[in-house]
Amino acid sequence: MLVEMKKILLANGETMAYREREGGHVPVVLIHGNMTSSKHWDLVMERMDEHYKLYAIDMRGFGGSSYHQPITSIKELAQDVKDWVDELGLTGFSLIGWSTGGAVAMQFEADYPGYCNQLVLLASASTRGYPFFGTKEDGSVDVGRRLQILDEVRKDKGKTLPVQNAYDNNDREFLRALWNMLIYTHARPHEALYEEYIDDMRSQRNLAEIYHALNTFNISAHHNGLVAGSNQASSISIPVLVLRGDRDQVISNEMTAEIVEDIGENASLVELVNSGHSPLVDDLDQLLGVITSFLQQKEEIS
Repeated sequence: MLVEMKKILLANGETMAYREREGGHVPVVLIHGNMTSSKHWDLVMERMDEHYKLYAIDMRGFGGSSYHQPITSIKELAQDVKDWVDELGLTGFSLIGWSTGGAVAMQFEADYPGYCNQLVLLASASTRGYPFFGTKEDGSVDVGRRLQILDEVRKDKGKTLPVQNAYDNNDREFLRALWNMLIYTHARPHEALYEEYIDDMRSQRNLAEIYHALNTFNISAHHNGLVAGSNQASSISIPVLVLRGDRDQVISNEMTAEIVEDIGENASLVELVNSGHSPLVDDLDQLLGVITSFLQQKEEIS
């Protein structure tokens, strides 16, 4: 099916790029994760049942979207989504957030109830954020030292600087090795598509800011070791499907359990078998089967 790349000017002066699949009448909005853009939803947009009307956004600072005003929080990205859906006049949609996109999706629903019918959190950051630890002299992660301010994150020699250097210098082998180690540990995209994904990674202009936003994100009722929680997770009252691959090396079981605990009875957890942090590549059929089954529950009620 035809997928068209579009752009729209938001009230805050940023331009948001997004992909829209033709046809369909049940709206679903897709929010990508860190080091990606709407491009990484391409397999889903090719294969998901055609009666769904699919939109995949590029968050501020990713892909084809602008980055005039640097972000400092997940909340700002959720505000961008709100401005975008208002410009399009979208309501009654389901929202699917992958990784960092899961945090944005949760914040959106917590801040703007009434827009979204269902929430799918795919390999999502926790309701309590995703900690950013410092780096020891030997290059290992210093789990006893959680960084606190953006400038520290920006100067981190263990993660931020190497990835940013790879972006700036088109070090494709570094990016490929990083994703093979953490993301594509089971299956990998075919070679031509992998090259497109690496090009897409390098479109990111907000790496340190995203790391910091995740580090300070907390909508739980708990202090996460850095900031107190807003307890907004408990106000999420729509059905929430929480998905995690059993091979995920980015999102831990503990992080996923925190989401389920903090949202409460409206959240249901499904473990994706033999999948890592990108079930979109590991087992798309399994992923789409579980998501479609969940979305259809609301359709049948309606």
